[in-house]
Amino acid sequence: METLEQRIRRLTAEDIALSEYDPRWPELFRQERAHLLACLPADLVRRIEHFGSTAVPGLTAKPIVDLLVEVTDLEATKARIVPILEAQGYDYIWRPTHGDDGPPWYAWFIKRDPASGARTHHIHMVEAHFEHWNSLLFRDYLISHPEVAREYETLKRQLAASHPNDRVAYTNGKRRFIEDVTLRARKSLILDP
Repeated sequence: METLEQRIRRLTAEDIALSEYDPRWPELFRQERAHLLACLPADLVRRIEHFGSTAVPGLTAKPIVDLLVEVTDLEATKARIVPILEAQGYDYIWRPTHGDDGPPWYAWFIKRDPASGARTHHIHMVEAHFEHWNSLLFRDYLISHPEVAREYETLKRQLAASHPNDRVAYTNGKRRFIEDVTLRARKSLILDP
């Protein structure tokens, strides 16, 4: 039986492979959203958003559709949603928002292609007050500013080449860019509501 530490080490060492934009990604999001709404307790699940690079038309991305799911209660999510998705073969991690062990914690799932084992979806379940919702500002800014999306793509390509088997370093390398763009997005909302 794999320990949590072994699982995290295995998951963070999986290959980082970028793909050209695939116009099927929005439909894969819609299908997964419909699946989650059909199989999960309606009293726990609220909005479900497509975010991350696969949500930005034309952007090169890891071919993994990211879903941000608002849940009403994370403790109830652990008790009632985790068993449903694990029974369907999703990997589950109760993971910290920042670093290796700091709160706030949230539920994170990986869905894989049954034939190849490749990741197809990442599902991030958080409550309404979590900072993860800022990712939507970043997504929308990239959609509205293609030149910034190209800068982000260039950075991701460099990081994937430098850290092909280190998802932590890849993610950390993007952090500053994402924070800066999110701040720009927030300022533009204030200046141009």
